[in-house]
Amino acid sequence: MRDDAPPINTLPNAPGVGFKAQHFEALMADPGTVRWVEVHAENFMGDGGRPLAQLAALQEKFALSVHGVGLSIGGEGPLDADHLARLKRLCDRVQPASFSEHLAWSTHGAEYLNDLLPLPYTDQTLVRVAAHIDEVQQAIGRQMLLENPSSYLAFDESTLSETEFLAELVQRTSCGLLLDVNNVFISANNLGLSAQAYIDAFPTEHVGEIHVGGHDADTDDHGAPLLIDSHGKPVVDPVWDLLSYTLAQTGPKPVLVEWDNDVPDWPVLRAEAERAALVLT
Repeated sequence: MRDDAPPINTLPNAPGVGFKAQHFEALMADPGTVRWVEVHAENFMGDGGRPLAQLAALQEKFALSVHGVGLSIGGEGPLDADHLARLKRLCDRVQPASFSEHLAWSTHGAEYLNDLLPLPYTDQTLVRVAAHIDEVQQAIGRQMLLENPSSYLAFDESTLSETEFLAELVQRTSCGLLLDVNNVFISANNLGLSAQAYIDAFPTEHVGEIHVGGHDADTDDHGAPLLIDSHGKPVVDPVWDLLSYTLAQTGPKPVLVEWDNDVPDWPVLRAEAERAALVLT
């Protein structure tokens, strides 16, 4: 771990939810067990209007986590300087308790792909991703948590496991980790691996935040089961069980319930957060 490690995250070890504008009034009036909220950075990079007004109100009541989806940390090209500047301005404005991004890429040349695409885990990729993490952390002046992806295939060229790759990134950059338990469950099922063995190998001492969410079940072109990270359904019991297994190793952590598609009314999402609170106790 480097001596010049950036400031660590300060989210409470309690349930959080991904913020949706249609929930604003209900969330403010009746948050239940929710102690923090996550916002997607790219939705709040404007200069004013309702989004930033709501964000200011949320900041008075909850700890904030800013979650980026557009930096393309794993992209082969340089980071988008304008995007990074807008991200810095947002973080300077709201001073979030946590900032996170994905171990993925979404750009090719000047093109932006509306997806989070996987990477081969090689020494060459490691150097590139570490350089991008260093650039982001230096620009925004705070630690970045890096989220493990949901996987649908494995690269033959990979020379490191995903957990080895993440552990090495922490050592090189002093970033933290966002452990998405639902992604672990999806990847393990899709690749024929053990989800518990993945957690056992994960550098859990560097976890600053945990996510759970819903997924869809499908089949691939060969008729084999395939899980899709859809964030459009309640968390399934096996994922709650895997969360319990994970927390037994990490101790209490901030746990976010993600629900980004087919978003339900607030009482449904609040009940998911209440279940997360029960797992945390």
